[in-house]
Amino acid sequence: MAWKPAYILLILLCTIINYIAALMIDKLESKDLRKFWLVLSLGISFGVLIVYKYFSFLNESLRGIFTYFSFSYPLGHFDILLPMGISFYTFQTLSYTIDVYRGDIEAEKNFFMLSLYVTFFPQLVAGPIERSDRLLPQLKEKVSFDIDRVLDGIKIMLLGFFRKIVIADRLAVAVNAVYNSPEDFSGIYYIIATILFAFQIYCDFSGYSEIALGAAKVLGIDLMKNFDRPYFSKSIPEFWRRWHISLSTWFRDYLYIPLGGNRVSKPRYYFNTMLTFLLSGLWHGASWTFVIWGGLHGMYQIVGKITRDTRSKAKSTLRLEKTFILKIFQVIFTFTLVCFTWIFFRANTISDAIYIIRNLFSDIDMWKDINYLYRVANNMGLNYFEFLVGIISIALLLIGEFLARKRPLYISLSKSNFVVEGSFYIILLLIILTMGVYFNANQFIYFQF
Repeated sequence: MAWKPAYILLILLCTIINYIAALMIDKLESKDLRKFWLVLSLGISFGVLIVYKYFSFLNESLRGIFTYFSFSYPLGHFDILLPMGISFYTFQTLSYTIDVYRGDIEAEKNFFMLSLYVTFFPQLVAGPIERSDRLLPQLKEKVSFDIDRVLDGIKIMLLGFFRKIVIADRLAVAVNAVYNSPEDFSGIYYIIATILFAFQIYCDFSGYSEIALGAAKVLGIDLMKNFDRPYFSKSIPEFWRRWHISLSTWFRDYLYIPLGGNRVSKPRYYFNTMLTFLLSGLWHGASWTFVIWGGLHGMYQIVGKITRDTRSKAKSTLRLEKTFILKIFQVIFTFTLVCFTWIFFRANTISDAIYIIRNLFSDIDMWKDINYLYRVANNMGLNYFEFLVGIISIALLLIGEFLARKRPLYISLSKSNFVVEGSFYIILLLIILTMGVYFNANQFIYFQF
């Protein structure tokens, strides 16, 4: 409300509509009336989302089509300020009403309790998108002060601050320098900037999620895990089981499965998959670059499904199944595919993305020149030392995630010697304070979604 007071009315509207709709669905026996209230809640919630997030995008897209065919377009330009967190709280309220309609949960009769579920501050503006059956019962439990739980929450938050302030905000300087003026750079700059962006967006978003999880834990609330070492994935489907888990499972449970999932004919399966990923891309932002990003991931899924048997036979013939070499290759190949899609996600326009892709290897003959590579590291908005700090931080991140493959890092550290654990967090805090980027600090990327 301090940012834009009137926009609290949107959260209030979504909460009231879904509160009333869920009560009516729970109360009524008529299938038609229950469906009416569900459709009403869906219509109003999605209506708010479309008007405030997508109306300008749709308006400008139609204007472009009319202009292309030399027709006059009746509507003027609209500049609507995007409400912070609107994609998250609309999806959270919708999942609640749908779950009541399905009979998975009972309608919440206490309006203030439902309001707390919708506006729970740690995860309100950027997730994770919590389900009512997980969060509502926790909000009703009496919580007493527990020093160990509070310390665990603070430890998780520190790890999140390291990802955001030390890694993401530092990498953002180099990424922005290249992607905001792609015509001023050449191939290797695009490749490095894209790889850095892969870690920037991951550390930015997973950093927020860890801060949210830690803040909630201090209050005695356990939020769902939103990331699970996604860049160690050996396939695109596995990547989506590890990346933005709350959104991936939301689309799976409330769109993909209701459409029939994979229990349908192949053409219908391909349609279900592509539609889910296109809408997932559109959820991320009102731009065709995000739609293409989602479409590419949908295409990856479909191609993977079509070639699955062939790939299995090839691995069996070459006796590569479950070998370390194959796993390394799969991780690198999957990361490469994901990075290619990040080009569209980060590019300011489709034309910028195409320009970058067409010139990815424009200076390949210079890559063997160590002096050229040194100049590259110094010409991306960061000096050589800052660039090196970013690379070392990424390496530490990956090492930490590898060590945390069985259980969270803060739990593993708690099992170690007190001196070791204490020293780790003191050093981590010092790194955040001394190596963190505090000049021209970037807001969390997912605030814009």
